[in-house]
Amino acid sequence: MINEIQTRKKKSQWHDVWKRFRKNKAAMSGLIVITILVLSAIFANVIAPEGFDEQNLTRTFQPPSREHLMGTDNLGRDQFSRIIFGTRTSLQVGFVAVSIAMVIGSLIGAIAGFFGGKVDNIIMRFVDILLAIPGILLAIAIASALGTGMTNLMIAVGISAIPSYARIVRSAALSVREQEFIEAARAMGGSDTRIIMRHVLPNCMAPIIVQVTLGLAGAILSAAGLSFIGLGIMPPTPEWGSMLNVGRRFIRDHWFLTVFPGLAIVTVVLAFNLVGDGLRDALDPKLKK
Repeated sequence: MINEIQTRKKKSQWHDVWKRFRKNKAAMSGLIVITILVLSAIFANVIAPEGFDEQNLTRTFQPPSREHLMGTDNLGRDQFSRIIFGTRTSLQVGFVAVSIAMVIGSLIGAIAGFFGGKVDNIIMRFVDILLAIPGILLAIAIASALGTGMTNLMIAVGISAIPSYARIVRSAALSVREQEFIEAARAMGGSDTRIIMRHVLPNCMAPIIVQVTLGLAGAILSAAGLSFIGLGIMPPTPEWGSMLNVGRRFIRDHWFLTVFPGLAIVTVVLAFNLVGDGLRDALDPKLKK
C-alpha cells in the first residue's frame, strides 16, 4: 500500500513537472529541435543522399544547390550528408561522455555528502583541484595523453566534466541525508551502500537531470573543439569540429564549408541549453502554484 502511494506521488510530481515544462515555449522549441536531431542521427543512412566519404574530385567546392544542399568540400563530398552523419557522431560522443561524468561524479558526490567528515574533505579537495583547471584544458591534457579517436575523445570529455556532477550531487546529498526516511532506513538495518543507491541518489535526480541536459551541450562543444585542434575524431569520420578545421583553410573563397558545420554546432548547443533551462525552471519547487 505504501509503495503504491509513493508511486502515485512520483507520477503526480513528474506530471506537474511536464505541465510546467510545456508552458515554456523556448524549452519546447529546443525539445523539438533535439528530437529532429536524434531522428536524423538514427536514420542518417536514409536521410543522407550519399555516404559520408563518397569522394568525387570532378565536383569539388561546388556551392549550395538543389543537387547539393550545402555544397561539396575539397574532396567533392556532399556537405549535407557529412553533417547528417556528423549529427550521429556528435550526439554519440555527447551522450557517452555525459554518462561517464554522471555515473562517476554522482557516486563521488553522493559518497562525500552522505558520509561527510574526513571522507568528504578528502574527496572534495581532490575535486577542487580538478575544478581549478578549466574543463577544456583538462580535456585537452587527457586527450593528448590518450591520443586521438572517438573512444579517447569520449573519455577525455567525460572525465573533465566529473567535478561539476560531484559538487552538485554532494550539495543535494547533504540535505537528503538529514531527512527522516534516511533515519528510518538506518533503523531498519539498511547498509550504507543500499541507502546511497536506493534513497540518496534517487532523491538527487532533479539537479542531476538538469546538469545532464546542460552538460550535453558542453560535451558536444568540447568534443567539437578538440576535433578542431586535431585531438579528437580524425577524418574521414564526419565530425562538425573536424569539418570546421578543414573548411577554415578555404573560408575566404568557399564560405559554406565553415558556415554549415558552425550552424550545426550552434543549433544543437542552443537546443540543449534551452531544454536545460526549461527543466531547471520546471523542477524548481518555488515555481509550484
